[in-house]
Amino acid sequence: MNRYPLWKNLLVLVVVVAGVIYALPSLYGEDPALQIATTRGEIPTAAVQQRVIDLLKEQGIPVKAAEELDERFLVRLESADTQLRAADLVKQALGNGYTVALNLAPTTPGWLRALNARPMYLGLDLRGGVHFLMEVDMDTAMRQAVDRYVNEFRTSMREAGIRYSAVDTSGTAVVVRFSQVPERERAVRELRRNYPELDWQQEERDGAYWLLARLSEERLREIQQFAVQQNITTLRNRVNELGVAEPVIQRQGANRIVVQLPGVQDTARAKEILGATATLEFRMVDDRDFGYTGGPVPPGAQLFPRREGGQVLLKREVILTGDYITDASSTIDTQTGQPQVNIRLNSAGGQIMNRETRGNVGNLMAVLFIETKVETRVVDGQEQKVRTRTEEVINTARIQETLGSSFRITGLDSPREARDLALLLRAGSLAAPLEIVEERTIGPSLGKANIEQGFNAALLGLLAVMVFMAVYYKVFGLIANLALLTNVVLILAVLSLLQATLTLPGIAGIALTIGMAVDANVLIFERIREELRARVSPQQAIHAGYSKALSAIADGNLTTLIAGVVLFAFGTGPVRGFAVTLSIGIVTSMFTAIIGTRAVVNLLYGGRKVRKLYI
Repeated sequence: MNRYPLWKNLLVLVVVVAGVIYALPSLYGEDPALQIATTRGEIPTAAVQQRVIDLLKEQGIPVKAAEELDERFLVRLESADTQLRAADLVKQALGNGYTVALNLAPTTPGWLRALNARPMYLGLDLRGGVHFLMEVDMDTAMRQAVDRYVNEFRTSMREAGIRYSAVDTSGTAVVVRFSQVPERERAVRELRRNYPELDWQQEERDGAYWLLARLSEERLREIQQFAVQQNITTLRNRVNELGVAEPVIQRQGANRIVVQLPGVQDTARAKEILGATATLEFRMVDDRDFGYTGGPVPPGAQLFPRREGGQVLLKREVILTGDYITDASSTIDTQTGQPQVNIRLNSAGGQIMNRETRGNVGNLMAVLFIETKVETRVVDGQEQKVRTRTEEVINTARIQETLGSSFRITGLDSPREARDLALLLRAGSLAAPLEIVEERTIGPSLGKANIEQGFNAALLGLLAVMVFMAVYYKVFGLIANLALLTNVVLILAVLSLLQATLTLPGIAGIALTIGMAVDANVLIFERIREELRARVSPQQAIHAGYSKALSAIADGNLTTLIAGVVLFAFGTGPVRGFAVTLSIGIVTSMFTAIIGTRAVVNLLYGGRKVRKLYI
């Protein structure tokens, strides 16, 4: 009686060993480090890497290690003080072609990384970092939406042969002026069929006939919702450049976004990246480009630099922008072996592309990349925000056939550039500019104090519970204490495996779990004591204690688990952190308190004659 089969003992052993292995990375610290990459997100060349190392050594800054990690060049340093000094030196030496960000790199040994064992993430309140409250410029979002309708109206009426005097905007309305009533009537029929989401109104004033197309209330709400959601999606991808683990990016209210970046120490760099706007425009190459040798730009054209060098004349008219793109993926051209990006447009974008390329087969079309950044620069000893705008043609291709909702972009330098461009197109640009209305920086020292206080609280709770169990339940209490320690290890292991973020409320959840973890053992042990008082043999008492207390244990833990799931589903931020650790702790404590302690009890007492239980 009271003996586990071999497979069950091995299962317990494997779980405990795996828990120890995956909990180990969290015991190792972090190194202050510099994360260096080109502005296009590529790893610096070996010559540049050596140049950085030599520069730091010349300035007396010891380099702990240097490695390529996650497509970034990482330089590990001895202390945070040398990290800040090294960042200034490297930025000045490398110039604008490189991104130098401060980072905290984990010191997990290579054999653990080979097993995909990584440390858990620490939240903003434990690790320190920056907190931004950003507001979406809804006026600009509305204006951009109305401007798109202006271009589409002009194209639709021109193709339908409708003569109009002017197309302009007025607030959230597109205003079209006509000199004749019949032309206005034709325009109403044509445009209303293509744009049923708009509200239409006709007026007569100043000797002209006017047609007003206003954005409906429902359409205005859709634009606002899209602007916030698109900006959230874009921000999630941009924080990757900062090397931030588990950032918090969530909506707050109608037009605000909360961004929390744990571990980020370079606040200015974070603001520059988050506030940058980038978009794509598809334009036709001007026919006069081939004969242009400099001088004044011809009317109706604009001159832009090519990414690979040189310049190109493009027509002023924009065919469409990246707003129409629904999907983008990077692949390799099977014929040429060169990287390419496959583009998919929505139905409206497909119609525009089809209409514009139908009459331009054999002509060149260009992809114009536009990026706007707000950089913090020191001018006359004072920090100033300087807005910079970069415009470059990344690709020109000859239209071989009429294009529709799907086509491809070629002429890219590398697969990495193709992946980045596809990512940009999928995430899109910021739908509207962002303004930082609140900024808070939490220093690493405060985060360290929070960790120490939370750790001390959990440790005191653990010791108090262990002392009580050992005194009150003797040998069985020691077994429960072993399960309790294993439970803490398993919680840390699961958090590391899930790459979950541990916050201060999460530590509170662990402390609460420590107290709750022994509840199951208390129920089991008390049941065993009742059976012993009823003159039942020790072996039968053990069996009855574990079997009869199981239903009560399951009911109690299940109700708490349901509460944890509800907290996670409906809570935000700190509440969810508490719910995660609480739920994980409940599941692991069920394993250690029931299966784990039973395995140890079976090893001590199972299969032999026992006269007395020390309980």
